[in-house]
Amino acid sequence: MAKGYWVSVYRTIADPQRLAAYDKLAGPAVKAAGGRLLSRSSRVVAHGAGIAERTVLIEFDSFEQAVAARASATYQEALAVLSDGVERDFRIIEGLD
Repeated sequence: MAKGYWVSVYRTIADPQRLAAYDKLAGPAVKAAGGRLLSRSSRVVAHGAGIAERTVLIEFDSFEQAVAARASATYQEALAVLSDGVERDFRIIEGLD
């Protein structure tokens, strides 16, 4: 079964306090859903049209698990706290078998 990944690239952080509050809720929500934080870094080398800002990579045992984690009530609480505090490109992708 192919793994699932959350890939999140932050374009701008308008409200660092909202982001910090989101992090406190999102971390436990992701972990409870089976996610493993692989990287959360502001140290990025971007090429082409890439964005050299905070990038987060989270791994799940399956694509379906990654999709379900995003829809979970606990993660939705985190998103409500984050609100418009950031602008980011968030994707759920399927890994290779």
